[in-house]
Amino acid sequence: MKKTYLLLLTGLICSSAWADGTLGGYFYNQQAAPTGWEWQSPDSVAVNKQQPHAWFFSFRNVEEARKVLPENSSYWKSLDGLWKFHWAPNPDKRPKDFYRTDYDVSQWDDIKVPMNWNLAGLQKDGNNKYGDPLYSNQRVIFQHSWQPMNDWKGGVMRTPPANWMTYRNRNEVGSYRRTFSVPADWKGQQIYLNFDGVDSFFYLYINGKYVGFSKNSRNLAEFDITPYLNKEGEENTVAVEVYRHSDGSFLESQDMFRLPGIFRTVALVAKPQVQVRDIKAIPDLDETYSHATLHISAQLQNLSKKAIKGYTLQYSLYANRLYSDDNDLMEGVTASTPLVGKLNSKGEIVLETTLDAANKVKLWSAEAPYRYTLVGELKDAKGRTVQTFSTIVGFRKVEIKETPAEKDEFGLAGRYYYLNGQPIKLKGVNRHENNTLLGHTATREQMENEIFLMKRGNINHVRNCHYPDAPYWYYLCDKYGIYLEDEANLESHEYYYGKQSLSHVPEFRNAHIARNMEMVHATVNHPSVVIWSLGNEAGPGKTFVDCYNAIKAYDTSRPVQYERNNDIVDMGSNQYPSIAWVQGAVQGKYKLKYPFHISEYAHSMGNACGNLIDYWDAIESTNFFMGGAIWDWVDQALNKQDPVTGQTYWAYGGDFGKDNKPNDGMFCMNGVMRPDLSPKAQYFEVKKVYQNVGVKVVDLKQGRIEIFNKNYFEPLKGYQIVWSLYKDGVCVESNRPLMGAKNILGPRERQEYVLNYDYSQLDPASEYFVKVQFLQGKDMPWAKKGYVQMEEQLRVKGADVKAPAIKKVAATNKAAVKMNKTAEALTFSGNGFNVSFDLQSGAINTLAYNGNTIVEAGNGPKLDAFRAPTDNDAGIGFHNEWFKNGLYDLQHKALNAPTVVKKADGSYQVSFTVESQGREGCQQVYSDRDRDPETIYTFDKGKHALTADDFKFTTNQIYTIYPDGSIELQSAISANRSNVVLPRIGYAMKLPKAFSQFQYYGRGPVNNYADRKTGQFIELHHGEVGKQDIILPKPQAMGNREEVRWCALSNNAGASVAFVADSVMSVSALPWSQQQMTTAAHIYQLPASDGTYLHLDAKVTGLGGASCGQGGPFIEDQARSTNYNFGFVIRPVAAGQQPADVAKVTLSGEQPISIEHSRTGVVTLSSPAKGRTIMYALNGSKKATAYTAPVNMRAGGTITTWYKDNPSMKTSMRYDKVESVPLQVVFASSEEPNGGSAANMVDGDPATMWHTMYSITLAKYPHWVDFDAAEQKVMKGFTFLPRQSGTNGWVKDYEIYVSQDGKNWGEPIHKGTFAAKAELKRVMFSKPVKARYIRFRALNEQGGQDFASGAEFSLIAE
Repeated sequence: MKKTYLLLLTGLICSSAWADGTLGGYFYNQQAAPTGWEWQSPDSVAVNKQQPHAWFFSFRNVEEARKVLPENSSYWKSLDGLWKFHWAPNPDKRPKDFYRTDYDVSQWDDIKVPMNWNLAGLQKDGNNKYGDPLYSNQRVIFQHSWQPMNDWKGGVMRTPPANWMTYRNRNEVGSYRRTFSVPADWKGQQIYLNFDGVDSFFYLYINGKYVGFSKNSRNLAEFDITPYLNKEGEENTVAVEVYRHSDGSFLESQDMFRLPGIFRTVALVAKPQVQVRDIKAIPDLDETYSHATLHISAQLQNLSKKAIKGYTLQYSLYANRLYSDDNDLMEGVTASTPLVGKLNSKGEIVLETTLDAANKVKLWSAEAPYRYTLVGELKDAKGRTVQTFSTIVGFRKVEIKETPAEKDEFGLAGRYYYLNGQPIKLKGVNRHENNTLLGHTATREQMENEIFLMKRGNINHVRNCHYPDAPYWYYLCDKYGIYLEDEANLESHEYYYGKQSLSHVPEFRNAHIARNMEMVHATVNHPSVVIWSLGNEAGPGKTFVDCYNAIKAYDTSRPVQYERNNDIVDMGSNQYPSIAWVQGAVQGKYKLKYPFHISEYAHSMGNACGNLIDYWDAIESTNFFMGGAIWDWVDQALNKQDPVTGQTYWAYGGDFGKDNKPNDGMFCMNGVMRPDLSPKAQYFEVKKVYQNVGVKVVDLKQGRIEIFNKNYFEPLKGYQIVWSLYKDGVCVESNRPLMGAKNILGPRERQEYVLNYDYSQLDPASEYFVKVQFLQGKDMPWAKKGYVQMEEQLRVKGADVKAPAIKKVAATNKAAVKMNKTAEALTFSGNGFNVSFDLQSGAINTLAYNGNTIVEAGNGPKLDAFRAPTDNDAGIGFHNEWFKNGLYDLQHKALNAPTVVKKADGSYQVSFTVESQGREGCQQVYSDRDRDPETIYTFDKGKHALTADDFKFTTNQIYTIYPDGSIELQSAISANRSNVVLPRIGYAMKLPKAFSQFQYYGRGPVNNYADRKTGQFIELHHGEVGKQDIILPKPQAMGNREEVRWCALSNNAGASVAFVADSVMSVSALPWSQQQMTTAAHIYQLPASDGTYLHLDAKVTGLGGASCGQGGPFIEDQARSTNYNFGFVIRPVAAGQQPADVAKVTLSGEQPISIEHSRTGVVTLSSPAKGRTIMYALNGSKKATAYTAPVNMRAGGTITTWYKDNPSMKTSMRYDKVESVPLQVVFASSEEPNGGSAANMVDGDPATMWHTMYSITLAKYPHWVDFDAAEQKVMKGFTFLPRQSGTNGWVKDYEIYVSQDGKNWGEPIHKGTFAAKAELKRVMFSKPVKARYIRFRALNEQGGQDFASGAEFSLIAE
């Protein structure tokens, strides 16, 4: 085939856009056969496909119509089920005459409809019968190039790379056949065949005759098949020829598995010849939101051979019970409209009327989704009912209004989004349709389950991404209360957003408008739809202005959003802004179109959703932002069997063969839920952050708290509000009622309540928390009575009296501790314990309590700083340094012989200085881009030796071995570089796998991190290793628990060991090592557990959201390679003892001095041991100096430190001379993940650059970078070098801020404008300023684009 596209005109009647209300690109006429070029003719949208209309049906009578759903209609018949099916790898191999009624398909396979054919053809051996599923984010999966203008003209049949799936299967064709009969009582009716979803293009034949085609895969394709049917009583044959690729595929490049076939319902529908073809029912409310009306527009169509007159449309309204399909007639709430004059044969007319519901209806909102069923009856001149139809309506009003400050809750004037007069918040997720067995077919049961999971998780908003969903989804969202952003089936980001974008191409104009209007017509009556979206990532062109105008010509009751061009729509939106950007933008002072909706944020890829609470603290602080939608709801994976083991696993991009390309690997696994709709850990964080109640402390000594009802419409009723008191993690008072002046709290009201515990009676030696819970007071559709819908934990008090010191507790055991030393080991034994230390590594080698092996040889606690990279680690590139520096295989070397001191209480102190460095480094080469099935992280690529100058740790470790077998470890950890972001810093050990029962006192029960912990409470939790954690489809770091006071592991025989922190620690207990999880692509590839891997960490880096746009975790949530003092004690738990009792001790061992060396060469000495004098000496000097202030060692040298009262334990550190102190980037508002790091601005290389994100999403101005000068300096100015490789992102206007602490920035000290030239800019301030931090803030770009870039930035200072 050489021809690429063809506009279909010959012999057809084409409807031009908006002429007589019809859409352009639709053609109407009977045609003997298709030309064969329809699927590569972008101007042509459809042949003989009906113009779009609302989702509604005809019924035999009112009783049927009151039930609304099509299965309740006598005039609807499903054709779902088994069809005959043939698959061909390309069009030339399809059975070209299969539509003929005499063509024998008896030997064809049966296929289930609806279902994507790739899934139907999956085979255990991997040789799939019907092509392969393929996941791609941005690229279309056939050959294309984004750079040439009009590349689309090359069509979909071009030769792709030989390692792409489409090289083998150029354009798959699925041929479907089945027979059907028309019910006898449909005689005289018009018969339509409805396809709710076919991907991506199909031809339709009935009884061997060509009917037409459609190429929008996700809106209704309806055909009038009446002329093609056999005589009454005869069986009919339907044949559907589906093409995987078409010109429509250029517009359907959504971030999802690309799956062909009939994936939604197919049904027959009967309507009378004189029929209401379309119905639009738009509610309205008066200024007080108390008087409701419904404006009804019905399109009456006469398909009979005669003119008609005297017809009347009559409407009645039925009130549905809340969350129910049962309804009752509302007496007196009716409307009618007559047909004035006559309507000629083949004519159409719109009949309008207004139903006045006055104050008799309840308003619809997600908080209380009151629905009404509008039943219409079309009656002829004799009063006979010709047609009965119905639709669900909800009375609600959406507005965007300019609001004066005095009418705003926060006292700020602004342009805000309102529903029913209230500035609601949309707490949402993006949702793709995905089913692990069926592909893009979401069953009704699945959809209802999804809704219930959302309601249980306090989610009130869904962005239908990036296409309209199955019709039943809207029905459920109306019924249960979900605010929807309905989005047109448009995403063409394969051509990016410049001049190549299809939004500029006239040939695609019809398709853009049609896809928008098909959506709007279909769902206009659904109260759940509160925003229209023109599409996603499809360019900024003028075509979208036409789309906007088309929508507004039909519906003005909702605002229109489009994140690629805010200028042409009603409201602002963007994707993946940094939290810092949002914190500024919510103040209403940025040059944005308010109100603002974040259409995608908090990219939930793998172990994710760090800092969600920080987003919402900002969003809820004003009304400028109406909310946002997390990307996304569910991991898009498909079930696949391993051909060798037969195990079923969740497959993602690249898993379906060596040529399963182009693919983007794991980038489809971004759900809050796992592929089977079981929750990930982030679901519980979302539930907590999104809850509609706030609880805060007033005075907990008096039990006083404040509750804030965040609802906008509903009082805080229907809940049993209770509180429980926890002592040291154990509930001691449960489900107590609240005491307060007001039992039911109104919307947006705050009320103080009293928890009636007696603070004076609380144990001074214990820590107390109170938990306030909001339990469902009765069974709800989504949750049973007693379900915890919302909750909060508040700390009442800490322990005022310290637990007894471990040395005192242990001293009660009078048995002597014996020491034995060999050349390799130092061994201590006592009553019921034996511990040995490896003198080479300075670590515990073995440990046994009461005959039970706790630590086998070599598995004792050692310094550890590695985790299996999370997708967010990879997104920001943190893990590159981890692999480069060999953190995955640290080797530990004691730098000196141990210092051993026997104490008077019988304990021993053993001191080591240990150097820890990777055995070797390697190159991190894993990429989600075009991965093969076996692509995983490895440690064997680019191996390189590490030298003494490479990254390493030095740790001063002091062990105390107590007479009762308790072993305390106190450590001071430092590194030779201070700016490396570590995944964790602490100690790792391996216990026998029998120690699988885990309990701990800390945040839980679900794993949590420093920036994702607000949904997990500090209590005593119990779990089983390997079962207590939510394993992610691609194994990665997981299982961490924050703020842990102590933890314990036990086996089924009753042996137990406890680990008690000197303060709090981060803890995980897993059946696999971090290295094992790193090298597994799927859960089933993890090895059988060989032990329980326990991590006790001083700090674990948070999660952030760098897998897409948001950025890494906050600096305060990063485990940087600075100094750490960390300690814990290992204690045996005797038979009959409880770990909680054993943990009631305070650590009392010697604590090493921390030596911190700054970038400027200043050494700071510190110790957690208060009141002790630190001594030091420099460069071997015998002169001892008491430490009182930081020591300047910029010239290099050796410092030796010790406690004045313990000179036997000395520690020495050597430092090189500091030659220079470069600026260091500490924050960037946006960075392009591949090559656009802000760190490039201070690397001295003009060929590298900082560039704001553009590949995944387009970050908006302002953009800024914060630099740290390491110490306070007199700043006189700066130099700035624009990028040297082009002009994109050249900054025009900018501001300079300075700060002493990197947090408080004040007003700009300098403003300026750069010339549009590539040379170095040298800028001097009007006067010098003293500061440590400097911020470069770009306000706009020379060409008006949203990008910012820069090659080098340097400070001019004294």
